[in-house]
Amino acid sequence: MKKALVIVCILCVVAIGLSVAAIALVAPNLNKTQTAPAFDTQYVLYLGTNDKDTNLPVFSHEQAKVKAEEILIKHFGGYTIQEADGGWIDEGTTYQEYTLVIYLSDTTLDKVHLAAKEMLQVFNQSSVLIQSNQTVTEFYAGD
Repeated sequence: MKKALVIVCILCVVAIGLSVAAIALVAPNLNKTQTAPAFDTQYVLYLGTNDKDTNLPVFSHEQAKVKAEEILIKHFGGYTIQEADGGWIDEGTTYQEYTLVIYLSDTTLDKVHLAAKEMLQVFNQSSVLIQSNQTVTEFYAGD
């Protein structure tokens, strides 16, 4: 009888230990309904809209934005774009131009270069400034 009692006690301790281990493994995942944020590269492009040869606007502000949006939707399917004013001094002369600031995520540098190449041609630019920023991306959908 004592031997059976000892065996039952050992089995109870083992069962409790297994229960605690199972809870410890499952508990951290109980409330995880969202996908964890993923590391990503965000590309920011600065597209000037003055002609590289004449320094005059290639398009009106509205036309420039529409042309850029057409290029972006074709290459990426999505984008964020902001309007800005850029300026610089070259050989003592101050220049200013309407500039589009474009934010892209979930893409590659090769795809960004393809779109920038088209922008160079359409807007007659000598360059498009491209910044690459390491970010954490999360598509939050609520609780």
